[in-house]
Amino acid sequence: MAAAAVLGAGAGAGVWYILLRDGSSGPSAGPATGVTVTASSPASSALPSSRDSADSGDGTPATGPGQDASASSPAAPAPASGYRRAQDPVGYTLDVPEGWTRRQKQGDKAPVVSYDSPSDGRRLQIFAVTEDSPAASLDLAENDPGYGFARQPGYEVLDRDSGPTWAELTYRYDDADKGPRQVVDHRFQAADGTLYALRVSGPAALPAARVRAPLTAALNSFCPPGGSC
Repeated sequence: MAAAAVLGAGAGAGVWYILLRDGSSGPSAGPATGVTVTASSPASSALPSSRDSADSGDGTPATGPGQDASASSPAAPAPASGYRRAQDPVGYTLDVPEGWTRRQKQGDKAPVVSYDSPSDGRRLQIFAVTEDSPAASLDLAENDPGYGFARQPGYEVLDRDSGPTWAELTYRYDDADKGPRQVVDHRFQAADGTLYALRVSGPAALPAARVRAPLTAALNSFCPPGGSC
């Protein structure tokens, strides 16, 4: 991850890595909180969704991983089945799975917000970054010699994709506490021009579509602070 995005360069890099580890609680972790649900659009405008047969709570919009949040329509459709619309305390709005617990860890320049599944080890994270582009941010996150993803035990790239306003990396690694994990890290430019990272992770044994589902729902519904979405 970009050290400049949260903690600055140098010694802060190690702390930044700790903030994003799946098993980290960290000294700066805030208490678990609920999310505020806003009113949804009429049911007739609900997002089309597909389900993972193993979990009726994994409805996800039919759009692909390269959904451009900056191109979202002004009025977001209603959340897919199994999701709720959260007006996050940081200021943005996004759809998150029902029943997931929100936590916030404060970095030097931006908060890292996590939504955690109560049952299967999945986690959704979001935070602002300050690099010049989504691709530059993701490249630094992967390859920084001090704390990049590529240094994690068992690191293996599973997929890469990108577009004019987004970049995405899917990989696996071996977490010291939770065992093999799969991660989708998606960097994108929001409608207000701010760059964000949306990351979803889960046990490597789970189907990839099940792990990805919360990220797709969050991207399709994301509205930046002050936006009229």
